[in-house]
Amino acid sequence: MKKRQVVVKRDGSGRSSSTSSSMVRTVRYCECQKNHAANLGGYAVDGCREFMASGEEGTTEALTCAACGCHRNFHRREVETEVVCEYSPPNSYGELCTQ
Repeated sequence: MKKRQVVVKRDGSGRSSSTSSSMVRTVRYCECQKNHAANLGGYAVDGCREFMASGEEGTTEALTCAACGCHRNFHRREVETEVVCEYSPPNSYGELCTQ
């Protein structure tokens, strides 16, 4: 999983500035990890490489993989988090012109 670091610098001069941030999460389901030979005491996976929903979002079919037929919980979950910061610096030119 990728990690990102965001550094926000503050202006100590007392001028006002605007900073806003938001977090975007992307969830992806990868290879199936269901052990099909568990009842025999062995270990065997079906080789499904990525979850593909069988139905539309919000239905029960959306939780079943179209490729292997397993529930989505058997697929490895990857969460990618991205922090987006927007910073607008103080308008020092405008402050100098009005004085």
